[in-house]
Amino acid sequence: SFFLIFDMNFFESIQHKTKISQIMNKNIISVDESVSSLHAAKIMEDTKVGSLIVLENALPIGIVTDRDFAIKITAHSYPVDTPVRRIMSSPLISIDSNSDLWEVSDLMSSSKIRTLPVIDDGLVVGIITVGDLMNHMIKNFKNNLN
Repeated sequence: SFFLIFDMNFFESIQHKTKISQIMNKNIISVDESVSSLHAAKIMEDTKVGSLIVLENALPIGIVTDRDFAIKITAHSYPVDTPVRRIMSSPLISIDSNSDLWEVSDLMSSSKIRTLPVIDDGLVVGIITVGDLMNHMIKNFKNNLN
């Protein structure tokens, strides 16, 4: 069997020196709070994203994820025309683009969330997921091995 010994100092240095703006996804898809869950799901499928930012009067008020559909629609037997405001996660937990990976991973862990909108001055400028964090760490770890 093969074991890798991880240098925790290496991971900590990556977390503190990398800003979210460097790895966040800037392709943000949003919907109005009144959009039906069915329409939102179709948008997610068509755009191949796992979440949508929910807006009220053009301001971000929540997020709806593929998990929200799986859990909330099914668990409550909501009809497919249910507005996304009824199934979204709110209040919106977010972080700013100057935050580092340590702050993001800490916020995700303490809030038990996997997707985090990046908001600067009231505007959504990006989105970051646990997968984005892991991909960045793995890429840097591989580069460090070479």
